[in-house]
Amino acid sequence: MGNAVAIISSIAGAVTVVVMIVLIRRCTLVKRKMRKKMKKKIVEKVMEELERRNREGAAAQVCDAALDDVVIEIGPMEKFLTEILNEKPMRFSSEQLAACTRNFSTELGSGGYGVVYKGDLPNGLAVAVKVLKVSMNRKVQEAFMAEIGTIGRTYHVHLVRLYGFCFDRDTKALVYEFLENGSLEKYLYGGAAGEEGAAAPPPRLEWKTLHGIAVGTAKGIRYLHEECQQRIVHYDIKPANILLTGDFTPKVADFGLARLGERENTHMSLTGGGRGTPGYAAPELWMALPATEKCDVYSFGMVLFEILGRRRNFDPGHGESKEWFPRWVWERYEQGEIETVVSCADGGIEDEEDREKAEMMCKVALWCVQFQPAARPTMSSVVRMLEGEMAIVPPVNPFHYVMDSSSGSTSSGLWSGTYQSSRDTTGRDSGLSSVSPAAKSDDAMIPDVIKRTDASV
Repeated sequence: MGNAVAIISSIAGAVTVVVMIVLIRRCTLVKRKMRKKMKKKIVEKVMEELERRNREGAAAQVCDAALDDVVIEIGPMEKFLTEILNEKPMRFSSEQLAACTRNFSTELGSGGYGVVYKGDLPNGLAVAVKVLKVSMNRKVQEAFMAEIGTIGRTYHVHLVRLYGFCFDRDTKALVYEFLENGSLEKYLYGGAAGEEGAAAPPPRLEWKTLHGIAVGTAKGIRYLHEECQQRIVHYDIKPANILLTGDFTPKVADFGLARLGERENTHMSLTGGGRGTPGYAAPELWMALPATEKCDVYSFGMVLFEILGRRRNFDPGHGESKEWFPRWVWERYEQGEIETVVSCADGGIEDEEDREKAEMMCKVALWCVQFQPAARPTMSSVVRMLEGEMAIVPPVNPFHYVMDSSSGSTSSGLWSGTYQSSRDTTGRDSGLSSVSPAAKSDDAMIPDVIKRTDASV
């Protein structure tokens, strides 16, 4: 019995051992399987994470590319907005102007309103800084406001650019673009007093350059009168106020006397009251009579005479007959000797095409200085005539109010009567006739208004 129990116990122990071994092996297999599964899951998760990161990286690259595109688009936009902002005059401080002019060390010139200095803006742009008198009397104050209110609202290739102004307690100034070649004045009859480089003789300009300066100036004035938002009358067109770039492109400057007028009012009339510069100012200005933009046309005509003769219009040094150049030009034209004017113009013009342009300029000048404002052409017609796109009607005597043609005596009594007849005359450019270039002729019929003017002589 005892042996049987011992055997059973031994068998039971052996079975238990076997079962334990089997269980241990099974657990080991299960563990291995679980480990494999865990490894597989871990690998899968790692792969998923890598794929996710790859996707995010690709997306980031796309975003970067998109940002690059945006940067490319924003760049020109910023430049565009900056240019738009630059269209308006900027307000400078006195410290900024002192810095850009190196404490006002380089003087370009001086005048009745103040002194002009050369300067450079932080971006390297050269400027001319006109510092006005600190006293700022009423006349200077009006000139200051006129400059900003007129040229500050305009932009044209033949108008000087106003970059900004300063209106501090101790500094009143205007900041313009700097023009390398100065004023037309020094190229016609030498450097002006106080002007930079006046001591050295200016280079001689070719006739083509002079003609281009005349046309460009006319286009600048045409823009003021007919093309900008509000009509602007300059009131002081003269060679000193025509500045030249490095390639001799002309730009009209100095709007201290300018006035704005309503575009819709075609009969805009302003009181002259002595505006302008003697020798260039239209009769209606120095007679304190109502004035229109045609006073600028008159002044431009006087500039044309000086370009033709490369001299001042009034110069006693040329003898009594040529003392007043415009009247001498009329006398030569009246006697059919316009070639005499061309021969002496600019020391003589040899090229036939240039001679024709000089003759056209002579006739246009005679039309521009007509006593009657209504008989003067508009600046658009002046441009077309100077460029040969419009026939020029033979001009009539523009100086009958100065000298009686029959007796040679002064006839100041004609001033008021002739001017009154001009006020009764209607129409602009009534003394001119527009035809196609193919029909250019000096034999066109003189309109009635010119016949009436001629009859009053």
